[in-house]
Amino acid sequence: MDDAVKTYWKQKCETCAEAFRKNNFEVYLAGNLEAAEKLIKEKIDPAVNPHVVSWGDSKTLLATGVLDFYRKKEGVEFIEINGDGMSWDEQIEQRRKALQADLFFTGTNAVTEDGLLVNLDMIGNRTGAITFGPKHVVLLIGRNKICSDLDTAMERVKHYAAPVNAIRFNLATPCVGTSECDDCSSDDRICNVWTITEKSFPAGRIKIILINQDLGF
Repeated sequence: MDDAVKTYWKQKCETCAEAFRKNNFEVYLAGNLEAAEKLIKEKIDPAVNPHVVSWGDSKTLLATGVLDFYRKKEGVEFIEINGDGMSWDEQIEQRRKALQADLFFTGTNAVTEDGLLVNLDMIGNRTGAITFGPKHVVLLIGRNKICSDLDTAMERVKHYAAPVNAIRFNLATPCVGTSECDDCSSDDRICNVWTITEKSFPAGRIKIILINQDLGF
């Protein structure tokens, strides 16, 4: 049964990958997180040869050793976006600097089978980086993010990914207590900036690694 599920999702990922390629994204397929990390270290990193690297929040990314790889890599300036002792103002400034990175890593809230990226952000640093700024962007995407169409993707983001992330950070939003979107006006609201990315421009700037595992939110 597990093999059947794996094969089902492998075919889904391949179909989605082909749609992304038609939309000018550079696409890689990986069977698991370890394979995704290997792709980054052995194919993407040598091709990009980045001098400045940063990232936007992603549970999938954090489950890999990619960030530590770049923190330790000789000749790379790694821009941290948070950390112990870093004030909110300092975090914002670091996230501004991250928009000028050579290589930026993050995830996505949802993708569609016809090759769209769908994201919703609190302050827009992650969506902003996907859209413009870093020379290269790499998105690590679990198979569970694949949705049939745009409406389904937006529903997934608004009514699943956003409440789960609010709960994850213990924010003062109604959804933390109900798991339901209330379209709130809370100061902690994370549903502020939508982006729908139809194509990568320039071609290949956005690199997608579709992973045949359920990962992230």
